[in-house]
Amino acid sequence: MPHTDRPHASTDRTLLTHHAYRHAQPLTARQRLYDFQRPRYDLPGLVLRHLDHPHGTWADVGCGTGLYLDRIRSERPQAHVLGLDLSASLLAALEGARVCADAALLPLRTGSVDVVLAMHMLYHLNDPDRALAEAARVLKPVGSLVVSTNSRHDKQELDELWARAAARVLGEEQGPRRVKLSARFAAEDAARTIGRHFEQVSVIDLDGVIEVDSPEPVLAHYASYRAWSHETGVPFEQTLNRVEDDLRVRLEEGPLAITTRQALIFAHRPRHDREAPAP
Repeated sequence: MPHTDRPHASTDRTLLTHHAYRHAQPLTARQRLYDFQRPRYDLPGLVLRHLDHPHGTWADVGCGTGLYLDRIRSERPQAHVLGLDLSASLLAALEGARVCADAALLPLRTGSVDVVLAMHMLYHLNDPDRALAEAARVLKPVGSLVVSTNSRHDKQELDELWARAAARVLGEEQGPRRVKLSARFAAEDAARTIGRHFEQVSVIDLDGVIEVDSPEPVLAHYASYRAWSHETGVPFEQTLNRVEDDLRVRLEEGPLAITTRQALIFAHRPRHDREAPAP
């Protein structure tokens, strides 16, 4: 029977904190694939260039490995910067103010924060809209939210590689696509969803091409989804091995190009207790 749907990526808290993000390696592997992208985007730099908040409180919700925390503290030394994440083990490796917290229930006073970051993390939540409401609640009336996520069409070449390998493993004509975390909160829907809680929303599209001439960075990227292996629809390790074989054959022809489509969304003027517009 052919597979047409993408496997569901679980948002179970135990899976996220004890498996997917128990340590930094999976997240780092996904980030490092962008080292091969052209054009290169300095995401922390883009955030800082587009926000005029030299003082006050910055809250990085889902701060992960601290990539943004370090840059904000370096370039906004007069700001109070707080990292929040659901993974206590990731937080333990960071320096500075940090707290283990749920994005949908922030331990911050209403109207007390100048900037909230939610970078490539809202798709890990069962209800991203609730986290956006929380961000709006804790922000000051002139506060700003920054969100990043991927398009539904991001890295389609990796979908195709995985589906072909999975089909061979299953002995079927068509295999399931890979788990894609951002499918729950895709760039195509982000501005509309954020607009329920903010009066001003703008989007910067960050498209590019990743070009690799060896299989290692791609295999590391696939392997970083191992925590969701039970949801891939195929024996994960067997499929990964098949992908490696296919990649090595493909790379004999020359570098592999992978199309990336991301979005950086800036939102201002949180609605707070005012009635949000209908979806």
